Amino acid sequence: MEFSKEEILKIKKADDLHVSPFREDGKTYGTPTWIWSVVVDNELYVRAYHGKASRWYNAAIQQKAGRIQVAGLIKEVSFEPVGDALNDRIDEAYQTKYKSSPYLGSMISSRARSATIKIVLREARS
Repeated sequence: MEFSKEEILKIKKADDLHVSPFREDGKTYGTPTWIWSVVVDNELYVRAYHGKASRWYNAAIQQKAGRIQVAGLIKEVSFEPVGDALNDRIDEAYQTKYKSSPYLGSMISSRARSATIKIVLREARS
């Protein structure tokens, strides 16, 4: 499954992504956490401001699935860690989208880069 072109354009422009990885039971969504998101090659990426110490990041890595809410959309998703090969391009996307933010430096720091996740659509649970 992939985001539609219309959805990815909405998400690319939006500044309201909330991520809710599953809790330890694998069924209950965690508390929505507002995070920055970027799109690179029509794929959605997020980073944890506090790096690997972030609670939502750890839940996403452990549970590998959850839900996002962004641009008026609610989507069931999977979370995949991202290796270093793509991080420079993700940095560039953050620099373009959030260039006027005083928090940009933190979001392109090695701490945040180490906690980069690709968000992929998945089938909704029945």
